[in-house]
Amino acid sequence: MLGNRSFGDRSFGDKAGGDGSGRRALILVENLSVPFDRRVWQECTTLRDAGWEVHVICPRGEKRDTEPEAVIDGVRIHRYPLRAATGGPAGYLREYGSALWHTARLARKVGPVDVVHACNPPDLLFLPALWSKRQGARFVFDQHDLVPELYLSRFDRGEDLLYRAVCALERMTYRAADVVLATNESYRDVATRRGGKRPEDVFVVRSAPAVDRFQPVWPEPELKRGKPHLLCYLGVMGPQDGVDYALRALAKLRDEFGRTDWHAVFVGAGDAFDAMVELSRQLGLSEQVQFTGRIPDADLVRYLSTADVCLSPDPRNPLNDVSTMNKVLEYMAMGRPIVSFDLREARVSAGDAAVYAPANDEAEFAKLIALLLDDPEQRARMGKIGQERISGPLSWRNSQAALLAAYAAACREHTSVSADDPVRTGRRPRR
Repeated sequence: MLGNRSFGDRSFGDKAGGDGSGRRALILVENLSVPFDRRVWQECTTLRDAGWEVHVICPRGEKRDTEPEAVIDGVRIHRYPLRAATGGPAGYLREYGSALWHTARLARKVGPVDVVHACNPPDLLFLPALWSKRQGARFVFDQHDLVPELYLSRFDRGEDLLYRAVCALERMTYRAADVVLATNESYRDVATRRGGKRPEDVFVVRSAPAVDRFQPVWPEPELKRGKPHLLCYLGVMGPQDGVDYALRALAKLRDEFGRTDWHAVFVGAGDAFDAMVELSRQLGLSEQVQFTGRIPDADLVRYLSTADVCLSPDPRNPLNDVSTMNKVLEYMAMGRPIVSFDLREARVSAGDAAVYAPANDEAEFAKLIALLLDDPEQRARMGKIGQERISGPLSWRNSQAALLAAYAAACREHTSVSADDPVRTGRRPRR
């Protein structure tokens, strides 16, 4: 089993493609800058340590990762300016069109590579990857999100024309890919069932916290703003992330359970941030709920080290039920007990490190918070379970082995592509 192999075992590395000496990999990212994208950065450093020359093409950040060119820890990063989408579908068309143009431009600057590794969303990066494929590169599709499910969960428009378009783009990406990286078994099932990939061409490379980033420090009671308990949310604040569910649950915790012995801090940003601040005000929570925006890692660790309970309020929808939530893994790394809605992959990740409310039931979510606040021994047990899972079966060490095995599979000799496959070859089919 991959998880039982040591990453430091060079004989295993050679067999699994870990020895990338003389080989070049190009990683394409559109929705986050690097190294801010933690999963991508862990993949970059894993490949670098295995001997690969790693290049990354990504957008520039707004406050960090702003340089157009950088070499960080031996990884070469090429960044382009990108304005995030606003104003509906037209805004996304402008964003993605600009991203594709810059990605193709920079890929030509990087030159020939052995592997081009595209991270979604969106499912459009197979287009610039085709140029590298025509130069002989293998294509690795790193599926961070199921975009059709993301569309249904985020926009609530049903299976309309745009939904059918994103499904078509996903199919074309699967067809172009030599190997698929799935973040969990649910995504792997989609790649084989819906994407038609052979099981041996799909590798589960789970995301894992950077443990050097998440090291507990002494709690700081002053962060609780004079209350006995601190509740903490960490993560993106988008329409599908459930911050509104958490706020309504906190209002119920106050109004239906009579609990005012807590202060809550919401760490993170996103396109729903302003709406969530306003919802907090409407619910009368402004004095008990603090929104920090994005904060430095040191401050994040201070809040998490002081938190009594951490919140994972992602509601059940087509995307969340099958997705692994990074915040859950990060809470576990910090030894924090978690309240979550009952989602399939949340249970796979957290196990007994979390308690689970029926999906989207805000009153039960509030009740579980109250129960944990009253039981410090259970909180301590849950926190220990989480840390043991992160250092054991969910550690990045296991994902490193899977990533290197995926690269080995992509680089093996295989049957040449059919000349009639326009997606893989970029040529028109014969009539």
